[in-house]
Amino acid sequence: MKNMKHEHVIDRVEEGSIAQELDIEPGDVLLSINGKAIEDVFDYHYLINDDYLVVTIRKQDGEEWEYEIEKDYQEDLGIVFENGLMDDYKSCHNKCIFCFIDQMPKGMRETLYFKDDDSRLSFLQGNYVTLTNMKEKDLQRIIDYKLAPINISVQTTNPELRCKMLNNRFAGEALKKIDLLYEAGIEMNGQIVLCKGVNDGEELERSIRDLCRYLPYMESVSVVPVGLSKYRDGLYPLEPFTKEDANRVLDTIHKWQKHCMETHHTHFIHASDEWYLLAERELPQEDNYDGYIQLENGVGMIRLLLDEFHAALDDLKQELSNGTTNVDINEKRKITLATGRLAAPFLAQMAEEFEEVMPQRKIEVVPIRNDFFGERITVSGLLTGQDLLAQLKEKDLGDLVLLPCNLLRSGEEVFLDDMTLTELKNALQVPIDIVKSSGQDLLNGMLS
Repeated sequence: MKNMKHEHVIDRVEEGSIAQELDIEPGDVLLSINGKAIEDVFDYHYLINDDYLVVTIRKQDGEEWEYEIEKDYQEDLGIVFENGLMDDYKSCHNKCIFCFIDQMPKGMRETLYFKDDDSRLSFLQGNYVTLTNMKEKDLQRIIDYKLAPINISVQTTNPELRCKMLNNRFAGEALKKIDLLYEAGIEMNGQIVLCKGVNDGEELERSIRDLCRYLPYMESVSVVPVGLSKYRDGLYPLEPFTKEDANRVLDTIHKWQKHCMETHHTHFIHASDEWYLLAERELPQEDNYDGYIQLENGVGMIRLLLDEFHAALDDLKQELSNGTTNVDINEKRKITLATGRLAAPFLAQMAEEFEEVMPQRKIEVVPIRNDFFGERITVSGLLTGQDLLAQLKEKDLGDLVLLPCNLLRSGEEVFLDDMTLTELKNALQVPIDIVKSSGQDLLNGMLS
């Protein structure tokens, strides 16, 4: 009897790939590689690394074809599957006291309520996993296949406290899996979601001290403040951090950064940008971020944006000076840049610097208050279409509105509340451009 679970439908074939050269097509089904059935994406990525493969494909007419492939070691075949994991997604069984999904209102699209805790997504997409959902077989495959890095939501190295924070009696025991990954030389990154009065203070000191023992295979650890929405009725009572709290957290992190630099030549432990803004301290310089290894956790995002923007602005100045640009310096335009309240002051600073170079362009930065989730949520990635509309509709938006790309669902023009970009454009009656994440993209948007 055929095992349908190990049959994987091909969704698309990349241009110029090995698969395209062999006339492998969307709708074909991958059956095996080198005679071995493929359980999931872990098996697939491991098996295709060889420089000689025998790939069995069932074509859409039911015929089974065998392809003998010689290629470079680790060269990809260029196949994209209908299911990115090539298996069912594993959901999270914890009930973390800080979980943001539990803080969302009812009535949003179903996918927003799915809690993933899948080690394969950690490998593929950089998601963070708690290790509580990882079976011994999964752990051994990571070790055997040398799949890395694995990103781990640590929260605390105190086993009893971790059980409390994750509401899972096995959460403390799961920390032992970090030891096994370390002994196998698997690269890891860690994350600590800091909750006031829970895992801060002495507990944070303990966690950092314990995690330093995993250097160099634990490459970095980020500390981020818990996000608190207004929908917390019946949930664990958590309080927001104050300016004084943020300064204490930064003092602890900076102390350990100094220690790690002296002993391991890496900063290792990193504070997300929110701590510096809350503490009203200057952002660290680029070399403090160890190559921006924790960028997806909001560590160094603003510093990187500032540096990239200033480099792009310097290039524009040089081009204007040399007369090598086709930008019309005399063209009058007004542009509105809407963003979250966290980054707004920095964007306003960049807009002012831009206007000094291009005085006929006026850039108004509008910080959008998050009424949907509550004012404590200040990042742009959690803004909704309805908040944008409500706070922009009465303003003189000028010729163009710029929005950051993280407002939209990946690959689609849809906001968190399911309002579409087209609906927002029609309601505001002004063109909208989406700005990608780099400083050069921001400058290009301002130049429109």
